[in-house]
Amino acid sequence: MLLYILRRLVLLVPILLGLTLLLFIVARILPGDPVGLAAGPNATPELIAQMKREFGLDQPLPLQYWNYLTGLVSGDWGMSVFTRRPVFADILEYLPATIELVFASLFIAVVVGIPLGLLTAVYKNGPLDYATRTVALGGIAMPRFFLGLLLQMAFAAWLDILPLSGRYPLIESPPDHVTGLYTIDALIAGDWSAFQIALSHLALPAIAMALSPLATIMRMMRSSTIEVLQQDYVMTERALGLSNRLILFKYVLKNAMTSTLTVIGLYVSWLLGGTVLVETVFDWPGLGLYATQAILTQDFMPVIGVTLVIAIIYLVAMLVVDLLYGVFNPKVRYA
Repeated sequence: MLLYILRRLVLLVPILLGLTLLLFIVARILPGDPVGLAAGPNATPELIAQMKREFGLDQPLPLQYWNYLTGLVSGDWGMSVFTRRPVFADILEYLPATIELVFASLFIAVVVGIPLGLLTAVYKNGPLDYATRTVALGGIAMPRFFLGLLLQMAFAAWLDILPLSGRYPLIESPPDHVTGLYTIDALIAGDWSAFQIALSHLALPAIAMALSPLATIMRMMRSSTIEVLQQDYVMTERALGLSNRLILFKYVLKNAMTSTLTVIGLYVSWLLGGTVLVETVFDWPGLGLYATQAILTQDFMPVIGVTLVIAIIYLVAMLVVDLLYGVFNPKVRYA
């Protein structure tokens, strides 16, 4: 297994190299002048030329790409024209908020979707099955930003039981920084008040992002479970007198999880990309909001950096999913 992991990690290098080249070319051929926008409408040609030299935009494109590529290895991901800060420092600041939101959404989708998928498979064509089909259809069809707005109207504006936006109240200090994830940091510090505040701010954006993956995971789990329940070995176990609960949770669940794992892995990248809209709606200070500001100001380096981070997380997530196949299916061997 160790050789398999090392081989997969080595394969990440050409993938990321190709991605950096593609993103760099696309960012440079797009119309617009980020330096002109950052300098302002009253900037003189001398000031614009000075800023271009400062950010290395006066050099030939191949040299710009080479400098960017060598800088990636040393942790220099370029400078943001808009924030005037290193892109890598900005990403480190915004990344924990996005990670917390994405994994909270994925946690909701998995914890709710897998049990519902099992139940709807066992009680196929029952009232619960029809109800979850309706919810699943609505969850997949409804845009995340629209669902976010509905949740804000219902729980923040009308019921006033959850905050409208933001990650933490501006007038209060967040828990001491350990991981950057406010809920985890509050638990580490034993500050239950801070944990409740952080969780209340996390609830609405996490639910808005979780509904679509929850619906897909639930439907995939249902179809996989129905297929497994029709296998010969399940009928043999029932003939031997094993209880339905034992058959379902010891034998059926593990085999039905194999295909569902793929969907969960794919939704990691989907959720990371989906943060752009949800973080903008909820004013959540993560990579999505950072990327949106960079796109609006035509700031190319942050967009490339955010895309690289999403690609790295996605590739690592798919590697973890491939390794988990062996846990749920002993027949899988890693050469």
